[in-house]
Amino acid sequence: MKNKFQAFVIIVGLSIVFSSCYKETFVAAGTGLSDWSSASHSALAIPDYDVVFDQTKVNRVDLVIDARYWAILSSNINDIYGSGTSGGGRPAGGPGGGGGFSEETPIYVPCSWFFNGKEWYNVGIRYKGNSSLSSGYQSGNGKLPFRVKFDYYEDEFPEITGQTFYGFTDLSLSSNYDDPSFMREKVATDLFREFGVPAPQTAYYQLYIDYGEGPVYFGLYTFVEVVFDTMLEKQFGNNTGNCYKPDGNGAAWSTSNFSLADFEKKTNETNSDWSDIQAVYDALHAPSRTADTSLYKANLEAVFDVDLFLKYLAVNTTIQNWDTYGRMTHNYYLYNNPSTNLISWIPWDNNEAFQDGKMGGSLSFELDDVVEKDWPLIAYIANIPSYRAQYNAYIQDFINTTFEPNKMQTQYNGLKTIIQASVNKEVSGYTYLKGANDFDNAVTEIINHTSTRYTAADLYLN
Repeated sequence: MKNKFQAFVIIVGLSIVFSSCYKETFVAAGTGLSDWSSASHSALAIPDYDVVFDQTKVNRVDLVIDARYWAILSSNINDIYGSGTSGGGRPAGGPGGGGGFSEETPIYVPCSWFFNGKEWYNVGIRYKGNSSLSSGYQSGNGKLPFRVKFDYYEDEFPEITGQTFYGFTDLSLSSNYDDPSFMREKVATDLFREFGVPAPQTAYYQLYIDYGEGPVYFGLYTFVEVVFDTMLEKQFGNNTGNCYKPDGNGAAWSTSNFSLADFEKKTNETNSDWSDIQAVYDALHAPSRTADTSLYKANLEAVFDVDLFLKYLAVNTTIQNWDTYGRMTHNYYLYNNPSTNLISWIPWDNNEAFQDGKMGGSLSFELDDVVEKDWPLIAYIANIPSYRAQYNAYIQDFINTTFEPNKMQTQYNGLKTIIQASVNKEVSGYTYLKGANDFDNAVTEIINHTSTRYTAADLYLN
Protein backbone atom coordinates (compact mmCIF):
# COMPACT_ATOMS: atom_id res chain seq x y z
CA MET A 1 0.00 0.00 0.00
CA LYS A 2 2.99 2.30 0.53
CA ASN A 3 3.78 2.38 -3.18
CA LYS A 4 0.13 3.01 -4.05
CA PHE A 5 0.27 6.04 -1.76
CA GLN A 6 3.52 7.17 -3.37
CA ALA A 7 1.87 6.91 -6.80
CA PHE A 8 -1.00 9.05 -5.55
CA VAL A 9 1.36 11.69 -4.17
CA ILE A 10 3.51 11.80 -7.33
CA ILE A 11 0.62 12.00 -9.79
CA VAL A 12 -1.48 14.42 -7.74
CA GLY A 13 1.58 16.58 -7.12
CA LEU A 14 2.25 16.82 -10.82
CA SER A 15 -1.42 17.52 -11.42
CA ILE A 16 -1.38 20.48 -9.04
CA VAL A 17 1.75 21.95 -10.61
CA PHE A 18 0.68 21.57 -14.20
CA SER A 19 -2.97 22.42 -13.62
CA SER A 20 -1.98 25.72 -12.04
CA CYS A 21 0.33 26.48 -14.95
CA TYR A 22 -2.38 25.53 -17.43
CA LYS A 23 -4.77 28.04 -15.92
CA GLU A 24 -2.25 30.84 -16.42
CA THR A 25 -0.79 29.88 -19.78
CA PHE A 26 -2.29 27.95 -22.66
CA VAL A 27 0.01 25.12 -23.73
CA ALA A 28 -0.63 23.86 -27.25
CA ALA A 29 -0.51 20.12 -27.88
CA GLY A 30 2.97 19.11 -28.99
CA THR A 31 4.73 22.11 -27.46
CA GLY A 32 8.38 21.24 -26.83
CA LEU A 33 7.97 17.66 -28.04
CA SER A 34 10.46 17.06 -30.85
CA ASP A 35 8.83 13.92 -32.29
CA TRP A 36 5.26 15.24 -32.22
CA SER A 37 3.49 15.50 -35.56
CA SER A 38 -0.14 15.88 -36.52
CA ALA A 39 -0.27 12.57 -38.39
CA SER A 40 1.43 10.49 -35.71
CA HIS A 41 0.52 12.09 -32.38
CA SER A 42 -2.39 14.52 -32.50
CA ALA A 43 -6.08 14.13 -31.73
CA LEU A 44 -6.75 15.07 -35.36
CA ALA A 45 -4.77 12.13 -36.70
CA ILE A 46 -6.77 9.75 -38.86
CA PRO A 47 -6.38 6.17 -37.55
CA ASP A 48 -3.61 4.67 -39.68
CA TYR A 49 -4.42 0.97 -39.79
CA ASP A 50 -1.61 0.26 -42.26
CA VAL A 51 0.99 1.48 -39.76
CA VAL A 52 -0.44 0.35 -36.42
CA PHE A 53 -2.03 -2.90 -37.61
CA ASP A 54 0.44 -3.98 -40.26
CA GLN A 55 -0.53 -7.49 -41.38
CA THR A 56 2.73 -8.24 -43.19
CA LYS A 57 5.30 -8.21 -40.39
CA VAL A 58 5.97 -8.07 -36.66
CA ASN A 59 6.47 -4.51 -35.44
CA ARG A 60 8.53 -3.54 -32.40
CA VAL A 61 7.62 -1.21 -29.55
CA ASP A 62 9.98 -0.18 -26.74
CA LEU A 63 8.68 1.16 -23.44
CA VAL A 64 10.71 2.99 -20.84
CA ILE A 65 9.17 3.04 -17.38
CA ASP A 66 10.94 4.86 -14.57
CA ALA A 67 12.03 2.45 -11.84
CA ARG A 68 9.84 4.29 -9.33
CA TYR A 69 6.75 3.78 -11.45
CA TRP A 70 7.66 0.16 -12.19
CA ALA A 71 7.82 -0.45 -8.44
CA ILE A 72 4.39 1.15 -8.05
CA LEU A 73 2.97 -0.94 -10.91
CA SER A 74 4.41 -4.10 -9.37
CA SER A 75 3.20 -3.25 -5.88
CA ASN A 76 -0.31 -2.58 -7.16
CA ILE A 77 -0.64 -5.93 -8.95
CA ASN A 78 0.78 -7.62 -5.88
CA ASP A 79 -1.90 -5.95 -3.73
CA ILE A 80 -4.57 -7.27 -6.10
CA TYR A 81 -3.36 -10.84 -6.60
CA GLY A 82 -1.06 -11.55 -3.65
CA SER A 83 2.62 -12.24 -3.20
CA GLY A 84 4.74 -15.12 -4.39
CA THR A 85 7.87 -15.83 -6.38
CA SER A 86 9.56 -13.30 -8.61
CA GLY A 87 12.37 -13.31 -11.12
CA GLY A 88 14.52 -10.31 -11.95
CA GLY A 89 12.46 -7.22 -12.58
CA ARG A 90 9.27 -9.21 -13.06
CA PRO A 91 6.42 -8.42 -10.69
CA ALA A 92 6.17 -10.82 -7.77
CA GLY A 93 3.86 -13.77 -8.24
CA GLY A 94 3.75 -17.49 -7.68
CA PRO A 95 1.76 -20.49 -6.57
CA GLY A 96 -0.24 -19.75 -3.48
CA GLY A 97 -0.52 -16.04 -4.17
CA GLY A 98 -3.86 -14.43 -4.86
CA GLY A 99 -6.72 -16.39 -6.32
CA GLY A 100 -9.42 -16.00 -8.93
CA PHE A 101 -10.34 -12.77 -10.67
CA SER A 102 -10.45 -9.34 -9.10
CA GLU A 103 -12.97 -6.56 -9.64
CA GLU A 104 -10.25 -4.00 -8.90
CA THR A 105 -8.79 -2.31 -11.99
CA PRO A 106 -4.99 -1.97 -11.85
CA ILE A 107 -3.60 1.55 -11.74
CA TYR A 108 -1.96 3.45 -14.58
CA VAL A 109 1.60 4.78 -14.49
CA PRO A 110 3.36 6.92 -17.10
CA CYS A 111 5.85 5.56 -19.61
CA SER A 112 7.70 6.62 -22.75
CA TRP A 113 6.62 4.75 -25.88
CA PHE A 114 9.06 4.34 -28.78
CA PHE A 115 8.16 3.14 -32.26
CA ASN A 116 10.07 3.48 -35.53
CA GLY A 117 12.39 6.12 -34.11
CA LYS A 118 9.62 8.29 -32.64
CA GLU A 119 8.68 8.87 -29.01
CA TRP A 120 5.21 9.17 -27.50
CA TYR A 121 5.24 10.99 -24.18
CA ASN A 122 3.85 10.17 -20.73
CA VAL A 123 1.67 7.38 -22.04
CA GLY A 124 -0.55 5.71 -19.44
CA ILE A 125 0.02 1.98 -18.99
CA ARG A 126 -1.55 -0.56 -16.65
CA TYR A 127 -2.03 -4.31 -16.37
CA LYS A 128 -5.31 -5.72 -17.69
CA GLY A 129 -7.15 -9.03 -18.05
CA ASN A 130 -8.76 -11.82 -16.04
CA SER A 131 -7.21 -15.31 -16.20
CA SER A 132 -4.40 -14.12 -18.48
CA LEU A 133 -3.38 -11.66 -15.78
CA SER A 134 -4.14 -13.56 -12.58
CA SER A 135 -2.77 -16.94 -13.70
CA GLY A 136 0.23 -15.46 -15.48
CA TYR A 137 1.10 -13.28 -12.52
CA GLN A 138 0.63 -15.99 -9.91
CA SER A 139 2.94 -18.30 -11.87
CA GLY A 140 5.69 -15.67 -11.77
CA ASN A 141 5.60 -15.06 -15.51
CA GLY A 142 6.55 -11.54 -16.55
CA LYS A 143 4.71 -11.72 -19.87
CA LEU A 144 1.47 -10.14 -18.72
CA PRO A 145 -1.21 -8.26 -20.69
CA PHE A 146 -1.29 -4.46 -20.67
CA ARG A 147 -3.63 -1.63 -21.54
CA VAL A 148 -2.27 1.69 -22.78
CA LYS A 149 -3.97 5.06 -23.08
CA PHE A 150 -1.95 7.68 -24.90
CA ASP A 151 -3.72 10.76 -23.50
CA TYR A 152 -4.23 9.45 -19.96
CA TYR A 153 -1.96 12.10 -18.41
CA GLU A 154 -3.06 15.06 -20.54
CA ASP A 155 -4.36 16.95 -17.49
CA GLU A 156 -0.96 16.72 -15.82
CA PHE A 157 0.96 17.34 -19.05
CA PRO A 158 -1.12 19.65 -21.30
CA GLU A 159 1.45 19.42 -24.07
CA ILE A 160 0.21 15.86 -24.74
CA THR A 161 -3.47 16.85 -24.88
CA GLY A 162 -5.27 14.53 -27.28
CA GLN A 163 -2.16 12.42 -27.85
CA THR A 164 -2.77 9.38 -30.06
CA PHE A 165 -0.67 6.67 -31.65
CA TYR A 166 -1.32 7.34 -35.33
CA GLY A 167 -4.94 8.11 -34.50
CA PHE A 168 -5.45 5.43 -31.83
CA THR A 169 -5.97 6.63 -28.25
CA ASP A 170 -6.23 3.19 -26.60
CA LEU A 171 -4.64 -0.18 -27.32
CA SER A 172 -4.95 -3.57 -25.66
CA LEU A 173 -1.72 -5.57 -25.49
CA SER A 174 -2.58 -9.28 -25.38
CA SER A 175 0.16 -11.57 -24.04
CA ASN A 176 -1.02 -14.66 -25.95
CA TYR A 177 -1.47 -16.34 -22.60
CA ASP A 178 -1.85 -20.14 -22.71
CA ASP A 179 -1.63 -20.08 -26.51
CA PRO A 180 1.52 -21.79 -27.83
CA SER A 181 0.37 -21.09 -31.41
CA PHE A 182 0.24 -17.30 -30.77
CA MET A 183 -2.66 -17.25 -33.26
CA ARG A 184 -5.95 -17.66 -31.43
CA GLU A 185 -6.61 -14.00 -30.66
CA LYS A 186 -5.56 -12.80 -34.08
CA VAL A 187 -7.15 -15.46 -36.27
CA ALA A 188 -10.47 -15.49 -34.39
CA THR A 189 -10.97 -11.74 -34.80
CA ASP A 190 -9.86 -11.96 -38.43
CA LEU A 191 -12.42 -14.69 -39.12
CA PHE A 192 -15.25 -12.79 -37.43
CA ARG A 193 -14.56 -9.69 -39.50
CA GLU A 194 -14.10 -11.63 -42.72
CA PHE A 195 -17.50 -13.28 -42.22
CA GLY A 196 -19.22 -9.98 -41.54
CA VAL A 197 -19.21 -9.88 -37.73
CA PRO A 198 -17.73 -6.61 -36.43
CA ALA A 199 -14.55 -7.33 -34.46
CA PRO A 200 -11.37 -5.40 -33.59
CA GLN A 201 -8.27 -5.30 -35.75
CA THR A 202 -5.11 -6.99 -34.45
CA ALA A 203 -1.38 -7.11 -35.22
CA TYR A 204 1.79 -8.70 -33.87
CA TYR A 205 4.42 -6.75 -31.93
CA GLN A 206 7.68 -7.51 -30.17
CA LEU A 207 7.45 -5.74 -26.82
CA TYR A 208 10.56 -4.50 -25.00
CA ILE A 209 10.38 -2.79 -21.61
CA ASP A 210 13.17 -0.95 -19.83
CA TYR A 211 12.15 -0.61 -16.18
CA GLY A 212 15.58 0.58 -15.04
CA GLU A 213 17.81 -2.32 -16.06
CA GLY A 214 17.96 -1.89 -19.82
CA PRO A 215 15.56 -3.20 -22.49
CA VAL A 216 14.02 -6.59 -21.65
CA TYR A 217 12.21 -8.65 -24.30
CA PHE A 218 8.78 -9.35 -22.85
CA GLY A 219 7.86 -11.48 -25.85
CA LEU A 220 5.56 -11.58 -28.84
CA TYR A 221 2.29 -9.75 -28.15
CA THR A 222 -0.90 -9.32 -30.11
CA PHE A 223 -2.00 -5.69 -30.10
CA VAL A 224 -5.78 -5.36 -30.24
CA GLU A 225 -7.86 -2.38 -31.28
CA VAL A 226 -10.15 -1.09 -28.52
CA VAL A 227 -13.81 -1.30 -29.50
CA PHE A 228 -15.01 2.07 -28.24
CA ASP A 229 -11.89 3.94 -29.39
CA THR A 230 -11.78 3.51 -33.17
CA MET A 231 -13.55 0.28 -34.13
CA LEU A 232 -17.10 1.61 -34.00
CA GLU A 233 -16.41 4.38 -36.49
CA LYS A 234 -14.39 2.06 -38.72
CA GLN A 235 -16.89 -0.78 -38.91
CA PHE A 236 -20.27 0.78 -38.15
CA GLY A 237 -19.60 4.16 -39.74
CA ASN A 238 -20.49 5.98 -36.52
CA ASN A 239 -19.56 6.07 -32.83
CA THR A 240 -22.31 8.07 -31.16
CA GLY A 241 -24.48 5.19 -29.95
CA ASN A 242 -24.31 3.55 -26.54
CA CYS A 243 -21.48 1.04 -26.30
CA TYR A 244 -21.54 -1.42 -23.41
CA LYS A 245 -19.09 -3.92 -21.97
CA PRO A 246 -21.24 -6.42 -20.03
CA ASP A 247 -19.57 -8.33 -17.21
CA GLY A 248 -21.03 -10.18 -14.25
CA ASN A 249 -24.10 -12.27 -13.57
CA GLY A 250 -26.43 -9.76 -15.17
CA ALA A 251 -24.63 -10.23 -18.49
CA ALA A 252 -26.22 -13.69 -18.79
CA TRP A 253 -29.60 -12.02 -19.55
CA SER A 254 -31.39 -14.52 -17.29
CA THR A 255 -34.44 -13.62 -15.22
CA SER A 256 -32.72 -14.70 -12.02
CA ASN A 257 -29.68 -12.40 -12.25
CA PHE A 258 -30.37 -9.62 -14.74
CA SER A 259 -29.04 -6.25 -13.65
CA LEU A 260 -28.43 -3.12 -15.70
CA ALA A 261 -25.50 -2.39 -13.38
CA ASP A 262 -23.57 -5.20 -15.12
CA PHE A 263 -23.73 -3.34 -18.44
CA GLU A 264 -20.89 -0.83 -18.15
CA LYS A 265 -21.12 2.08 -20.54
CA LYS A 266 -18.04 2.85 -22.60
CA THR A 267 -19.61 5.73 -24.53
CA ASN A 268 -22.15 8.33 -23.39
CA GLU A 269 -21.13 7.52 -19.83
CA THR A 270 -22.77 10.60 -18.34
CA ASN A 271 -26.15 9.68 -19.77
CA SER A 272 -27.80 7.44 -17.16
CA ASP A 273 -30.16 5.80 -19.63
CA TRP A 274 -30.03 2.02 -20.13
CA SER A 275 -33.47 1.80 -21.74
CA ASP A 276 -32.02 0.22 -24.91
CA ILE A 277 -30.65 -2.71 -22.90
CA GLN A 278 -33.88 -2.99 -20.92
CA ALA A 279 -35.82 -3.08 -24.19
CA VAL A 280 -33.81 -6.08 -25.42
CA TYR A 281 -34.32 -7.88 -22.12
CA ASP A 282 -38.06 -7.22 -22.19
CA ALA A 283 -38.39 -8.43 -25.77
CA LEU A 284 -36.28 -11.51 -25.05
CA HIS A 285 -38.45 -12.57 -22.11
CA ALA A 286 -41.82 -11.51 -23.51
CA PRO A 287 -44.72 -13.99 -23.03
CA SER A 288 -45.24 -14.00 -26.80
CA ARG A 289 -42.22 -16.29 -27.10
CA THR A 290 -44.45 -19.27 -26.38
CA ALA A 291 -47.77 -17.74 -27.43
CA ASP A 292 -47.13 -15.94 -30.72
CA THR A 293 -43.76 -16.60 -32.38
CA SER A 294 -44.29 -14.10 -35.19
CA LEU A 295 -45.03 -11.30 -32.75
CA TYR A 296 -42.11 -12.35 -30.56
CA LYS A 297 -39.68 -12.25 -33.49
CA ALA A 298 -40.96 -8.90 -34.71
CA ASN A 299 -40.56 -7.29 -31.29
CA LEU A 300 -37.09 -8.79 -30.69
CA GLU A 301 -35.86 -7.82 -34.15
CA ALA A 302 -37.07 -4.27 -33.55
CA VAL A 303 -34.45 -3.77 -30.80
CA PHE A 304 -31.75 -6.44 -31.31
CA ASP A 305 -29.77 -7.39 -34.43
CA VAL A 306 -30.78 -11.04 -34.36
CA ASP A 307 -29.31 -11.81 -37.77
CA LEU A 308 -25.88 -10.54 -36.72
CA PHE A 309 -26.09 -12.55 -33.50
CA LEU A 310 -26.90 -15.72 -35.45
CA LYS A 311 -23.93 -15.06 -37.71
CA TYR A 312 -21.71 -14.55 -34.66
CA LEU A 313 -23.09 -17.70 -33.04
CA ALA A 314 -22.37 -19.78 -36.14
CA VAL A 315 -18.74 -18.63 -36.24
CA ASN A 316 -18.18 -18.83 -32.50
CA THR A 317 -19.58 -22.35 -32.24
CA THR A 318 -17.66 -23.61 -35.26
CA ILE A 319 -14.27 -22.34 -34.10
CA GLN A 320 -15.00 -23.47 -30.50
CA ASN A 321 -14.67 -20.29 -28.48
CA TRP A 322 -15.82 -21.17 -24.97
CA ASP A 323 -14.73 -18.17 -22.86
CA THR A 324 -17.73 -16.01 -23.68
CA TYR A 325 -21.52 -15.94 -23.56
CA GLY A 326 -22.99 -19.42 -23.20
CA ARG A 327 -20.33 -20.42 -20.68
CA MET A 328 -19.04 -17.14 -19.21
CA THR A 329 -20.69 -13.79 -18.52
CA HIS A 330 -18.06 -11.64 -20.20
CA ASN A 331 -15.97 -11.09 -23.35
CA TYR A 332 -18.47 -9.32 -25.53
CA TYR A 333 -19.50 -5.75 -26.27
CA LEU A 334 -22.87 -4.37 -27.32
CA TYR A 335 -23.42 -1.35 -29.54
CA ASN A 336 -26.66 0.50 -30.14
CA ASN A 337 -26.04 1.36 -33.77
CA PRO A 338 -27.75 4.69 -34.62
CA SER A 339 -27.94 3.65 -38.27
CA THR A 340 -30.27 0.76 -37.42
CA ASN A 341 -31.39 1.53 -33.86
CA LEU A 342 -30.51 -2.08 -33.04
CA ILE A 343 -28.23 -3.49 -30.36
CA SER A 344 -25.35 -5.21 -32.16
CA TRP A 345 -23.12 -7.99 -30.79
CA ILE A 346 -19.31 -7.58 -30.84
CA PRO A 347 -16.99 -10.45 -29.81
CA TRP A 348 -14.00 -9.62 -27.59
CA ASP A 349 -10.97 -11.39 -26.07
CA ASN A 350 -10.72 -14.55 -28.18
CA ASN A 351 -7.47 -16.02 -26.84
CA GLU A 352 -9.25 -19.20 -25.70
CA ALA A 353 -10.68 -20.04 -29.14
CA PHE A 354 -9.90 -23.11 -31.30
CA GLN A 355 -10.07 -25.70 -28.54
CA ASP A 356 -12.56 -27.85 -26.65
CA GLY A 357 -12.30 -25.50 -23.69
CA LYS A 358 -12.96 -25.43 -19.96
CA MET A 359 -15.90 -24.57 -17.70
CA GLY A 360 -18.13 -27.14 -19.41
CA GLY A 361 -16.34 -26.87 -22.74
CA SER A 362 -17.22 -25.25 -26.02
CA LEU A 363 -20.84 -25.33 -27.14
CA SER A 364 -22.05 -28.13 -29.39
CA PHE A 365 -23.42 -27.31 -32.85
CA GLU A 366 -26.83 -28.48 -31.65
CA LEU A 367 -26.64 -26.02 -28.74
CA ASP A 368 -28.46 -28.63 -26.69
CA ASP A 369 -25.88 -28.20 -23.93
CA VAL A 370 -27.03 -24.61 -23.35
CA VAL A 371 -29.13 -24.37 -20.19
CA GLU A 372 -32.14 -22.33 -21.25
CA LYS A 373 -32.73 -20.52 -17.98
CA ASP A 374 -29.05 -19.60 -17.67
CA TRP A 375 -28.33 -18.45 -21.23
CA PRO A 376 -31.66 -17.37 -22.74
CA LEU A 377 -30.17 -15.22 -25.48
CA ILE A 378 -28.85 -18.37 -27.17
CA ALA A 379 -31.50 -20.85 -26.09
CA TYR A 380 -34.60 -18.78 -26.85
CA ILE A 381 -33.33 -17.69 -30.25
CA ALA A 382 -31.98 -21.09 -31.30
CA ASN A 383 -35.24 -22.81 -30.40
CA ILE A 384 -37.18 -20.83 -33.01
CA PRO A 385 -37.15 -22.91 -36.23
CA SER A 386 -36.57 -20.02 -38.65
CA TYR A 387 -33.67 -18.73 -36.55
CA ARG A 388 -32.23 -22.22 -36.28
CA ALA A 389 -32.40 -22.56 -40.07
CA GLN A 390 -30.52 -19.28 -40.50
CA TYR A 391 -27.90 -20.35 -37.94
CA ASN A 392 -27.40 -23.59 -39.88
CA ALA A 393 -27.12 -21.69 -43.17
CA TYR A 394 -24.43 -19.46 -41.70
CA ILE A 395 -22.45 -22.48 -40.49
CA GLN A 396 -22.59 -23.96 -43.99
CA ASP A 397 -21.50 -20.70 -45.57
CA PHE A 398 -18.71 -20.22 -43.03
CA ILE A 399 -17.10 -23.64 -43.53
CA ASN A 400 -17.39 -23.36 -47.30
CA THR A 401 -15.73 -19.95 -47.50
CA THR A 402 -14.02 -18.21 -44.57
CA PHE A 403 -13.18 -21.41 -42.67
CA GLU A 404 -12.47 -23.72 -45.62
CA PRO A 405 -9.59 -26.06 -44.54
CA ASN A 406 -7.16 -25.39 -47.42
CA LYS A 407 -7.67 -21.66 -47.08
CA MET A 408 -7.10 -21.85 -43.32
CA GLN A 409 -3.94 -23.93 -43.69
CA THR A 410 -2.48 -21.28 -45.98
CA GLN A 411 -3.50 -18.58 -43.51
CA TYR A 412 -1.92 -20.33 -40.53
CA ASN A 413 1.29 -21.14 -42.37
CA GLY A 414 1.56 -17.54 -43.53
CA LEU A 415 1.30 -16.29 -39.97
CA LYS A 416 3.84 -18.88 -38.82
CA THR A 417 6.36 -17.53 -41.30
CA ILE A 418 5.77 -13.97 -40.09
CA ILE A 419 6.11 -14.66 -36.35
CA GLN A 420 8.57 -17.59 -36.18
CA ALA A 421 11.65 -15.47 -35.43
CA SER A 422 9.84 -13.45 -32.75
CA VAL A 423 8.61 -16.65 -31.10
CA ASN A 424 12.10 -18.12 -31.12
CA LYS A 425 13.42 -15.04 -29.28
CA GLU A 426 11.19 -15.54 -26.24
CA VAL A 427 13.08 -16.35 -23.06
CA SER A 428 12.32 -18.12 -19.81
CA GLY A 429 10.31 -15.96 -17.44
CA TYR A 430 8.66 -14.14 -20.34
CA THR A 431 7.06 -16.97 -22.28
CA TYR A 432 4.28 -19.53 -21.98
CA LEU A 433 6.12 -22.04 -24.14
CA LYS A 434 7.29 -25.08 -22.19
CA GLY A 435 9.46 -26.78 -24.78
CA ALA A 436 11.39 -26.25 -28.00
CA ASN A 437 8.70 -27.90 -30.13
CA ASP A 438 5.67 -26.28 -28.50
CA PHE A 439 5.14 -23.66 -31.21
CA ASP A 440 5.49 -26.01 -34.17
CA ASN A 441 3.23 -28.59 -32.52
CA ALA A 442 0.63 -25.96 -31.68
CA VAL A 443 0.50 -24.68 -35.27
CA THR A 444 0.02 -28.24 -36.53
CA GLU A 445 -2.69 -28.74 -33.95
CA ILE A 446 -4.60 -25.59 -34.87
CA ILE A 447 -4.42 -26.51 -38.57
CA ASN A 448 -5.80 -29.96 -37.78
CA HIS A 449 -8.50 -28.34 -35.67
CA THR A 450 -9.92 -26.70 -38.80
CA SER A 451 -10.35 -30.04 -40.55
CA THR A 452 -11.86 -31.59 -37.45
CA ARG A 453 -14.39 -28.79 -37.08
CA TYR A 454 -15.20 -28.81 -40.79
CA THR A 455 -16.06 -32.50 -40.55
CA ALA A 456 -18.06 -31.99 -37.35
CA ALA A 457 -20.03 -29.15 -38.93
CA ASP A 458 -20.74 -31.21 -42.03
CA LEU A 459 -21.98 -34.10 -39.89
CA TYR A 460 -24.22 -31.75 -37.91
CA LEU A 461 -25.71 -30.17 -41.02
CA ASN A 462 -26.18 -33.40 -42.96
